[in-house]
Amino acid sequence: MTTRIQAEHDLSPIELSSLEERLHNDNRRATGCADDRGLAFVIRDGAGHAIGVAAGYSWASTSELTLMWIDAAYRGRGYARQLLSAFVAEATARGVRRIWVSSHDFQAPGLYEKAGFRRIAELAEWPEGHSNIILCKTTAADGAL
Repeated sequence: MTTRIQAEHDLSPIELSSLEERLHNDNRRATGCADDRGLAFVIRDGAGHAIGVAAGYSWASTSELTLMWIDAAYRGRGYARQLLSAFVAEATARGVRRIWVSSHDFQAPGLYEKAGFRRIAELAEWPEGHSNIILCKTTAADGAL
């Protein structure tokens, strides 16, 4: 069998999703944890357009918030805090004990810190001139934060 490595920087969402699912299957087999689920909350305007999102997943008593965004026209109204609170509450209801998030210094690390997340690591010069900050929130086993 002949194999080759080639650049394919524009994989289709379908193929990428299929490859990710194969990785998830390997992870499930290795850990015995098959409770992985998406976790997302969206804020929409009156026309139904998404103006904010908090999205990620939960798996194996852990959650990661991978996407937090508010449209610039709607910032400063508390929507990010509301989305984050909803995300944390749902993760906690699922039995999650730790929630992870990565935030660049020019994004919203302060939002997460105000919500009880602690800085775990700071990766300098990512991107150049800035830092990528890794934060974690530990939730109580009984669902209380």
